[in-house]
Amino acid sequence: MLRSLSIKNFALIEQLQVSFDTGLITITGETGAGKSLLLGALGLLLGKRADLSSVKNSAVKCTIEGVFNIEKYELNAFFEEEDLDYETETIIRREILPSGKSRAFINDTPVTLQSLNKLGLQLIDIHSQHQTLEVTTNDFQFEVLDALSESAREIKSYKRGLGLLKQKEKEERALIESQQEFTKEYDYNSFLLNELEEAKLKPGELAELEERYETLINIEEIQERLSGSVSLISSEEIGVSDLLNTIKANISKIAPYSGALKELSDRIQSIYIELEDVNDSLQNELERLEADPEQLEEVGQRLQILHNLQTKHAVSSIDELIKIKEELQEKVAKTESLSGDIEKLKKEIATTKVQLDEVAIKIHKKRTKALPKLVSELEDILKALGMTNATFETSLELQEKYLANGKEELKFLFSANKGGSYGELKKVASGGELSRIMIAIKAILSRYTQLPTIIFDEIDTGVSGEIAHKMADLMMTMSKNLQVFSITHLPQIAANGQSQYKVFKEDVNNSTVTRLKLLNEDERIREIAEMIGGKNISDSALTHAKSLLHN
Repeated sequence: MLRSLSIKNFALIEQLQVSFDTGLITITGETGAGKSLLLGALGLLLGKRADLSSVKNSAVKCTIEGVFNIEKYELNAFFEEEDLDYETETIIRREILPSGKSRAFINDTPVTLQSLNKLGLQLIDIHSQHQTLEVTTNDFQFEVLDALSESAREIKSYKRGLGLLKQKEKEERALIESQQEFTKEYDYNSFLLNELEEAKLKPGELAELEERYETLINIEEIQERLSGSVSLISSEEIGVSDLLNTIKANISKIAPYSGALKELSDRIQSIYIELEDVNDSLQNELERLEADPEQLEEVGQRLQILHNLQTKHAVSSIDELIKIKEELQEKVAKTESLSGDIEKLKKEIATTKVQLDEVAIKIHKKRTKALPKLVSELEDILKALGMTNATFETSLELQEKYLANGKEELKFLFSANKGGSYGELKKVASGGELSRIMIAIKAILSRYTQLPTIIFDEIDTGVSGEIAHKMADLMMTMSKNLQVFSITHLPQIAANGQSQYKVFKEDVNNSTVTRLKLLNEDERIREIAEMIGGKNISDSALTHAKSLLHN
């Protein structure tokens, strides 16, 4: 409920601070006194876009602040989702700066207009003759029916299941698309993979093969040069080994004569030993080598295979080919597993549909039971509001399609006249009729669910006499369960309010300002008398006003 409202520098309002209580609150005043300004200020507070032209003094900041008791509205989830501090006494503030920039706050935390609007819809429902089209929508009609059928738990379960179904169907479509795409490439990928797998690729193999190939292709030259080198080392006539051995013997004999000679002798000895070792290695290598045309052919063919694969896949190493092979294995495996995944999803979707159908049947049974009750209560209230021949023709049929809140099609047809044909509300009901239907529906809803504060903005236009009393009684009944504001021109409704405020204009310092005043009993009597008989208040009007107020 709205506990208090503060407005500064908005339109004709310089400064206004007012507190509100529970129950039915009536707001009266002459046409043009500024009642619409209050609604405009509330609209800004609840998330409507700001306009600098609505600021009274553009050089000064405009501020609108409302304090709301939200204890009964179960809004903890909203505050958690928006990362806001939850307070049972929540403060909403809207500012319009001289620059034209607008700011919004919930409990002193800056928020977006989207967040503000989302919260505002839960706090205040502003209802006027021009805002009755909601009642003609199927979604709203289901909302009313579901409140009476007490199927909130089943609908929550259905929506959760529907979300799961849509997610699984989306996954299925994605898998089928992937399967179609992969299938186009499957044969080619399988061929490439088979080719790479048959190649039995090994890391580092290419370098070994190339070295082996170079050895085999040049074996005659290698043998010839190795043999020549061995001969040069070990020849008895001019062999390097014998010559070095002679040098070694000569120097060893004079080595004792000085340290330098001793060092030279040791170095020659090391060279001799190394030469002998090199000679042994040359001989071993020479003995190991032999021409092998078959092996040369095999190595050449293997190199050709690897080089062809590298060229084909535009890479320069075996490691890159191995990586490509692994990627192809993954693609081929994924293609082969997609059919199984799709089949599994189809079974899950079928199971989810069965579960959804079960919940939808429960919802349908509850709605079917509640629908006659809704129609009966609506028709009774509308009769009391002067629509004595208003009747509804309804039907609720199960469909194959999964809809947002069930599997049913609701037909909610209306006829205002006896013997008249039935049609959709938006086509056959007048604005006044829609207004009364809406107030009747709100009255019914208020008994079954916690509604936000309702503001009826001159909803009673065109109503008088006994019907005005009935409308006042209806608002009083609603106000037992929620806070109800009624901006009204009817004395019957004004008198029924637990509290009454008057909107009026006043000239202050050559400037017209709008005021809002809480009336005491005497002021209420005079205000209601003026609503009955005009500015020249008669004794009979005063008597009538007292009668209305005290009854």
